[in-house]
Amino acid sequence: MNDNSAALEEAIARTRKEVADLHAELVRYGLVVWTGGNVSGRVPGADLFVIKPSGVGYDELTADNQILCTLDGTVVAGTAGCERSPSSDTAAHAYVYRHLPEVGGVVHTHSTYATAWAARGEAIPCVLTAMADEFGGEVPVGPFAVIGDDSIGRGIVETLAGHRSRAVLMKNHGPFTIGKDARDAVKAAVMLEDVARTVHLSRQLGEPTAIAATHVDSLFDRYQNVYGQPAPASTTAGAN
Repeated sequence: MNDNSAALEEAIARTRKEVADLHAELVRYGLVVWTGGNVSGRVPGADLFVIKPSGVGYDELTADNQILCTLDGTVVAGTAGCERSPSSDTAAHAYVYRHLPEVGGVVHTHSTYATAWAARGEAIPCVLTAMADEFGGEVPVGPFAVIGDDSIGRGIVETLAGHRSRAVLMKNHGPFTIGKDARDAVKAAVMLEDVARTVHLSRQLGEPTAIAATHVDSLFDRYQNVYGQPAPASTTAGAN
């Protein structure tokens, strides 16, 4: 095995483990029931992604039974888990990866409050600083689309094109989130359900107050570029 193939195998193994482990976060935050929902992650440096097998319980998921696919959604023969059927949303995930090269992770859940907004076909208005921080504005609604082909993927890409939101509510279906990697997409799914619940509750008290666009821009910029710890300084070999 040469260095390139060894590096690819290592990247695939890391992605398999990360994707398998991240499904536990969906359960931990109450975003899924039974076998519904899925996480996928792009393999760094390759036109491949890893996704959950269809209809398999969350407590049965391991790195070895995650399924490796090409960016057209085809299962890679001869790899671990290839004897299983991939998630029914595989074509949608594949479409997103093909058309949004900056995306490294995709998540789908049927989380209760976000899915309730999707059932109404109503965008979640930006009435919380947490929404401005995480999504840069409202969470939009995507079109109704059938499950099983790339229709959902097309709806996700078309809805989020030019939009700062990393979440979309597919009408009459549920939320999909994207991220720079699988973990980032899971974070977006967790935050989406939190704000969907809070905004719903606020509407029981009356009409919530929207945040001015200039403040949304400022909050989004601060959270994306200032909030948190600075990235570790890179080191140069041989430097003192």
